[in-house]
Amino acid sequence: MLVRTGHELGMRIEQPLDVSAADTIRKPIRTVLLEEQRKQPNIEMIIIVLAKNTNYAEIKQVAETEIGLRTQCVMDNNVVKKCNPALVTNLCQKINAKLGGTNNSLLSQEKPAIFQKPVIIIGADVTHPAPGDKLRPSIAACVGSLDSIPSKFHASIRVQMEDSAATSRVEIIKDLKDMMKDMLKAFYRATKHKPERIIFYRDGVSEGQFMEVRNREVSAIRLACQELSPNETYEPALTFIVVQKRHHTRFMPASDRDGVGKCRNVPPGTTVDSVVTHPLDFDFFLCSHFGIQGTSKPSHYYIVWDDSNFSADDLQKLSYYLCHTYARCARSVSIPAPVYYAHLAAYRAKNHVMSKVDVSSSSSDSSGGSADSVTTSQYVEAVKVLDSLQTAMYFV
Repeated sequence: MLVRTGHELGMRIEQPLDVSAADTIRKPIRTVLLEEQRKQPNIEMIIIVLAKNTNYAEIKQVAETEIGLRTQCVMDNNVVKKCNPALVTNLCQKINAKLGGTNNSLLSQEKPAIFQKPVIIIGADVTHPAPGDKLRPSIAACVGSLDSIPSKFHASIRVQMEDSAATSRVEIIKDLKDMMKDMLKAFYRATKHKPERIIFYRDGVSEGQFMEVRNREVSAIRLACQELSPNETYEPALTFIVVQKRHHTRFMPASDRDGVGKCRNVPPGTTVDSVVTHPLDFDFFLCSHFGIQGTSKPSHYYIVWDDSNFSADDLQKLSYYLCHTYARCARSVSIPAPVYYAHLAAYRAKNHVMSKVDVSSSSSDSSGGSADSVTTSQYVEAVKVLDSLQTAMYFV
């Protein structure tokens, strides 16, 4: 069914090179993946059907940080009981993205004019451990586009150890300068051009942190550009946008006749940039998705920095466009795809830490050590994805 559905969607999927029944495998997952790689050195994807007790985090950690294999996991009950066309289509979307394919793109006449010149679109987020957990680090994730759709992204991950005396988690991305260098280099390798503009979508920042973000993260981006071109002036125009979902603002159509869906929500693409927005700052609300259940929750966009002097229409259209390029969904989503990808990359890094570092900590505990003996270098090593996968959308 996977092969047939892939062909219907325009993918050429060959019959599997090898099929192994799960109940016949009695080896550690690391051994199984290494054996498959030895048998088929050019293998592009391993599809793994997971039982309830299978360690998903270990599979991803071994495949992505130790071996360099693309994997796609699916729960066994979804295969046996719920193997419907929608599920298989979703699997094909994920597989296609991981293998470098393009799932969604607007017609050329609909694309914002900004894409006529080299531009890199970046999504960034910081994820934190559970409240009260002073041992595990926060994880910062950035993804940078590699094409003009954009559909391909390079991921850059860093761990952020907190000061033991700190009373709250730090939201600032501490190593943003080096992360920006990674993404700018990847963009140049993919396109042979330096980006003339940087559009930076930042998630997870509260209004009280806007000034600190503008002072520190905008400066880090500028410094990264300067250090990459020390012998020439390289100052691409930067637009820095904070995206917020944690607010209580909702919109409803003035008349039910103007609403869409069974809940009569505002139509996708509804934008509000006056009356309920800030009287001085550049901000707007955008409801980019189709509300399936309950009242649609718009995203709140704050333009913290803008060298290009974009109009409100320009940035609203760009943001709405990017909500249609999310590889895992055929619909528009509630926030721009690069922000979603940053979420996913950070969550995947959290899985890597859970599998590699937490397992070693447990072993240390049983032999007389303790979890707080884990060093920063161990966390850094745990989230380091192999170079061959950093541009492979492994996190979708």
